[in-house]
Amino acid sequence: MNWYLDAVKNKYAVFDGRAQRQEFWYFMLFYLLIYFALSVIDQVTGAFNEQTGTGLFSGIYTLAMLIPSLAVGARRLHDTGRSGWWQLLSLIPVLGILVLIFFFAQDSQPGANQYGPNPKSGQQPL
Repeated sequence: MNWYLDAVKNKYAVFDGRAQRQEFWYFMLFYLLIYFALSVIDQVTGAFNEQTGTGLFSGIYTLAMLIPSLAVGARRLHDTGRSGWWQLLSLIPVLGILVLIFFFAQDSQPGANQYGPNPKSGQQPL
């Protein structure tokens, strides 16, 4: 939960730097758990709209978390030595998402790269 709170409170719109796998995947885990809980609340309260396929509470949450989700994804891609712009692959149905999951699951580049020091090494940015 600390990874999620850190991404929301301290790194809300921080697109530079690097994020190790643990930070990214814990953020995604709690994001999805909260989203599904809000979807259930949408169903129970009748706030779900079948025409749009989304509910009021889950929709507001998704919009509120758009920037932190993109930011943590960009930092994760930076950790693998890729630009955050690779997230645009998600616009390609199925294949783009699979490629991004592969990139997100890869290990960090050892040592420092153009995006900063390796977060696993415990080095502080200059």
